Order: sequence, then C-alpha cells, then structure tokens
Amino acid sequence: MAGEGKVIAVIMVGGPTKGTRFRPLSLNIAKPLFPLAGFPMVHHPILACKKIPNLAHIYLIGFYDERLFSLYLSNVSSELKIPVRYLCEDKPHGSAGALFKFRDLLMEDNPKEIFVMHCDICCSFPLVDMQMAHRNYGGIGTMLVKKVSTEATGKFGELVADPLTKELLHFAEKPETHVSDYINCGVYIFTPDIFVTMQTLTPTRKERGIFRRLSSFESLEFSSPSVQKDVIRLDEDLFTPLVGKKKIYTFETCDFWEQIKTPGMSLRCSSLYLKQYHMKTPELLSSADAIMTVNIIGDVYIHPSSKIHPTAKIGPNVSISANARIGPGVRLRDCIILDDVEVQDNAIVMHAIIGWKASIGKWARVQGERNYGAKNGISILGEAVTVEDEVIVLSSTVLPHKALNQSVQGEIIL
Repeated sequence: MAGEGKVIAVIMVGGPTKGTRFRPLSLNIAKPLFPLAGFPMVHHPILACKKIPNLAHIYLIGFYDERLFSLYLSNVSSELKIPVRYLCEDKPHGSAGALFKFRDLLMEDNPKEIFVMHCDICCSFPLVDMQMAHRNYGGIGTMLVKKVSTEATGKFGELVADPLTKELLHFAEKPETHVSDYINCGVYIFTPDIFVTMQTLTPTRKERGIFRRLSSFESLEFSSPSVQKDVIRLDEDLFTPLVGKKKIYTFETCDFWEQIKTPGMSLRCSSLYLKQYHMKTPELLSSADAIMTVNIIGDVYIHPSSKIHPTAKIGPNVSISANARIGPGVRLRDCIILDDVEVQDNAIVMHAIIGWKASIGKWARVQGERNYGAKNGISILGEAVTVEDEVIVLSSTVLPHKALNQSVQGEIIL
C-alpha cells in the first residue's frame, strides 16, 4: 500500500447536551470516555483506524471541553504511535459542518481518503474492506450500511442502493413510512472532493431553512430550531442531494452493529466487544489461571489492579475496571463494574452498571432485566452509591451519592 497516498480518520464525539438518556453515567464522565469492555467507548473505533494502511492522523471532533480528553489522547497517541488530536467546535455544526469547518487542518496531510465515523456506535468497523470497495466504486463517498429488522428501521436513516453497483439511490432520515430494511451505520469514507461538494450544496441547504428531521446520530446534539439553521449534516443535507448521481455508494456489513444511546445499550455493546476479544484478541480477556483461580465463565475483562476473591464467580459478560474489590462468594454476570467499586461478601450483581466508588453490602442484590433497551431494564448505580447489607435493588436507577437501606424495584432514586 506504500505510495498510494495518506489516509486520515475523523471520529465525531459530539458534546454535552440537554439530553438525559445516558444519565446518571454522563454526570461523571464524557460519554465517549465511558468504558466498554474495559476501554473508553472512543477507543474501539480508534483501534480500528490504526489498522488502516498509510494512516497519518486521527482526529476527534466535538464540542466537549478539550481538557476532558487531554490525558487520554496523550496516552493513546503514545501507545499507538499515531497522532490523535482533538478539535474543539465553538458550537455544534453537524457532522458535515464540522468537517467543513476544519477542512484546512484536515487537509494538511494531503490525504487521499478521509474516514469519518460517529463515536456512539458499536461494530466491528470493517474499515480496510470498506476502503477497497470504495476505491473500486470510484465515487466521492461510501457509506457503511446494514440490513436490520423492519421494526427497527424507523429509528435510523433508511436507504435504497442499486443491488449490483451498490450506488445510493434513495435516502430518508427516520421516515414516517417504511422505505427499506437497510440503514445508515454512521461510518463513511470520502475523497477530498467532498469539501468541494459541501461548498456547492451549502446555499441550497440554507434556503431550505429549519430541517424536518434530526439525524439519529445527532438528535441529542441539536435541540432547538435556531441551532439547526447553522448545522450541516452528512445524511440529509449531503447524501440526499447526491443520490442517483454516481457519487455515493454503500458497503454492507453483516457483522454486529448497535447504536449506544442509553446505559442499557452500553452494557449490550460491552458484551459485543468482549465477544470480539474472544475471537480476535483473546489476550485482553481474563482467565482463571491468571488471577488466583477465580471461577470465570465466558468472556470477562478484569483490570489488573482489581482484587477478586478466589471464591467469587465472574461472568459471562462482565467488565471490571481499576481498583475494584470483589469479596468472597460474590456472583457477577452481565454487568459493568467501574473504578473503585466494592462488592462485599455473597452479594449478587446481574444486568447492571455499578458506578465509580459505589459500595454493595453483604448479601445484597443489584439486578435488572436483560432488556437493554427498556426504560426500566438494567439497574444503574451512580457514583458513590451505597447499597447496605441485604438490600435488593431491582430494575432501578440510583443517582450519585445516595444510600439505600431498603429494597427498591422499578424506581428512579433522586
């Protein structure tokens, strides 16, 4: 691949919003840094980008305070030996608008191709295969797509592509009537010509005024019509005018794909990444031999600094972050345990996320349902929540710094 031109990657991370769907977890940490399968959400697409030949630079674009990312980006740039830089928007510009705003900086490496993806998706990121298809198509852009159930399509951008050439023929963002079983996955590859196209389409976009529908990838970012007027989105504003003009093509993935909008979906996606570790990087998973003969079932990630009692039973689908303390007889399955959590003797945690510095007492139980998308599905404990001995928490959300001395079910504890 040498001599074929440099490539850059852009990951859209969004920013703090009025949306509440990721609370209480987003009260403590920027959503892109929330750990899935032991690593920040944004780390998974970054690792996928690292596999792209001739990759020159990875950029994160968003409107979070850049100080939130400084330590992480310093560490990941050093680890991957690829510069990873955060570009801070002064306000939301939309996915296409953000690219256009930073176009001069993005073009400093004179890239032949630009990968663009949203941070709040979970998939196998088949970027190299997508790149090969994009070059064969000869268009200015290629979109990752997936076939899903008819019931699920209405939440996303639906599209129609030519079955032979894979050219994008029709695109509709969250249409009121069913269009297709194929959806936009929020991963793209473009040639630099996309910036010329954006400049050409901008006047047309302004004439349309307020947008009819918000993108499934950007709906939390732009809550008022006044903000929407200044936003250019890749989907409706860029792709729709280009359909049927041999400009935009599609590449289908048959692998896993989910969008991470809620804490429940983060638990689901953590399990998908653990399964991917099992298939491709098993060294990331914990084994009983490595940690004092702990009883481990299925795919489990345990941070090396955590202390697990040998009589605890862990897994499947468990991720344990730094400095956690798991006592004797504890049962953990289908859960995320965050930094500095203590789970005391014989407690049970299932289908739950346990927040930073939380404490679960002896013989206590924190449990949810496996319905990751339900409003009262999994149980969530915010930062420094204390669940006292023998208390049962079922399908409930507890905000930070609360102490529970009696059992609750299906509640939000403020």
